[in-house]
Amino acid sequence: MTFRVAIFLLCLAAGGFGGWFVAGDSGAELGLALGALLWFAVDTGRGLRALRWLREGDLRRPPALGGLWGEALDRVRRAVSVREKQVEDAELRLDDFLDAIRASPNGVVLLDPRGRIEWINDTAAAHFGFDRERDLQQHIVNLLRDPDFGAFYAGRTETDDVVIPAPGSTASHPRRLSLRLHPYGEGRVLMLSRDVTAVEQADVMRRDFVANVSHEIRTPLTVLSGFVETLRSLDLPQEDRARYLQMMAQQTQRMQTLVNDLLTLSRLEGSPLPGTGEWTPVASLLAQCEQEARALAPSLGKSLELDFAPAAPAAVSGMASELQSAFSNLVSNAVRYTPTGGRIAVAAGLQADGRLHFSVHDTGPGIAPEHLPRLTERFYRVDRSRSRETGGTGLGLAIVKHVVQRHGGELRIDSTPGAGSTFSILLPAARVRPQAPSADGSASRTATESAAG
Repeated sequence: MTFRVAIFLLCLAAGGFGGWFVAGDSGAELGLALGALLWFAVDTGRGLRALRWLREGDLRRPPALGGLWGEALDRVRRAVSVREKQVEDAELRLDDFLDAIRASPNGVVLLDPRGRIEWINDTAAAHFGFDRERDLQQHIVNLLRDPDFGAFYAGRTETDDVVIPAPGSTASHPRRLSLRLHPYGEGRVLMLSRDVTAVEQADVMRRDFVANVSHEIRTPLTVLSGFVETLRSLDLPQEDRARYLQMMAQQTQRMQTLVNDLLTLSRLEGSPLPGTGEWTPVASLLAQCEQEARALAPSLGKSLELDFAPAAPAAVSGMASELQSAFSNLVSNAVRYTPTGGRIAVAAGLQADGRLHFSVHDTGPGIAPEHLPRLTERFYRVDRSRSRETGGTGLGLAIVKHVVQRHGGELRIDSTPGAGSTFSILLPAARVRPQAPSADGSASRTATESAAG
């Protein structure tokens, strides 16, 4: 401001002195007027330059005007810089927020006050089969034609949610979505979607598990109760008493086997993963399986051809009891479900990539494709009546799956109705190491020697 006044006074002084020097006192007055007019013209020109810069120029680079106009433009420049910085920071935060929403495991759909889609993330697009570009500005009710969702959307409650079948869901591959609405802004709605298929399936499996355990235990208990009541109330011949006691012993053994299998599953789910310090020869595992199979078949009244190929000269690391349980379960299942006169082939060999491949092939009735994905569920039975005859608990394959997963392996099931089944376990190369065979073809070192070596 001081500079501006100084320039004005300097213009007046120069004009007045020049006029006085040329024409005396009368010229001085004219000179003062001309000096003031000059200052006004110069100042107006500087003001027009400032205005043109504000309208058209780069606001980060003001013209060098100096004085009051220069200070004003510098303040404008600093204010613009601060505002641009704030906008840039806000855009970065918005981008980070959108990146977080895009990466969210939940689907996110932003709806305008009229219910039209403004933005969707990739998860929601996958949930609903939306196209992130094509379906913008489409009304959500027109795209999700589910009566339950339509009623739910009309109610607009943010404390409840609705579960609907996902678009494209089928009976063989069901998918269920949980949706929730959250109003925000001026009439806008945030819709969150979550895939609850696995949660609902787990809940169904839990209910089925409780029901199956109750049923499996209730059946032998009913038999035992009936026999006990018969023995208490009737004076039976010794031969009948012995027969009833034998049947009671069988039912007791059945319940004991069921409880042991349940305890095994509980231990597998709650214990730490097996280490790699204990090594067990494959030959010893296979020998135990053969011994059990040759004892089980006659006890079931079956005559089967059991073919056990020589075991691979190798040892596997992990819990020997768990691995033995998994291998034995596959072999005993084959024995139980293969009819008399059938053939069971068991082999354990090394693959080119170093993995151990244990396989059990039978000539049983085979399994239909729709049952294969559920075979490892607890108590799942393809034919419940035949399972009763074979004496299985329905937990064997569930135990096998858990053991294989704990050892980092893979369980494969191949079956064709009428052509038999093949159950295979693949153990990773990190848990397998070759051993030099002995003269009789078995591994030359015991598990203890392998661990020490």
